[in-house]
Amino acid sequence: NQTSATLLQMSTLFAILKMLGCLGMFLYGMSLMSGGLQKLAGNSLRAFLAQMTSNKFKCVLTGIFVTALVQSSTATTLMLVSFVNAGLLALANAIGDVIRKRLGLDIPVFVILQERLEALLGKAPAWWGTSDKDVYDNLIFVMPGATAESIAGRIGEPTTELEQVCICDNAVFWSFDRKRYAKANWWKKTASAGIGEMITIRTANTLKKIAAM
Repeated sequence: NQTSATLLQMSTLFAILKMLGCLGMFLYGMSLMSGGLQKLAGNSLRAFLAQMTSNKFKCVLTGIFVTALVQSSTATTLMLVSFVNAGLLALANAIGDVIRKRLGLDIPVFVILQERLEALLGKAPAWWGTSDKDVYDNLIFVMPGATAESIAGRIGEPTTELEQVCICDNAVFWSFDRKRYAKANWWKKTASAGIGEMITIRTANTLKKIAAM
């Protein structure tokens, strides 16, 4: 019994060491690939990748083609990570691709630095982010390729006395009446086809907690 227990412990230890060794080799290989891509990267390759991921439609087609070519979504994900590490692909585009390939979802993904978020919240209008419980405060982030002005133009003017909007740094501070939100123009249209795909919305409380981390 003691011999069996000793062998089991040795087997478990060997399995752990083997797993750590494989992880180390994987990370080393990723480092080599990223370094190689950085050396080989030129303006033409960077421009090609930017063109192939300039919008969600091209991202989806590129992801489908590459995944079908290599017959592995895992390999495609590793390639995306390498491209990001080499500075050849924007992080936001890469995250969107990973979510679409690995989870089968097509949702807006917006990435913002904490410092930029803090600066943006510092520009909030006086009526946004208050303690008024009758008002729901949100911040609308506009996805790359679109502008806050174009989104506002498609939605139209906010409903008087029910909501307020303020465009700032390609984002929109938006507040609306909690009880009568269903009658607000922006509430009806932010989730509509053609607009919902170009924006992502977060509450004031959530963003303040993230900025304070």
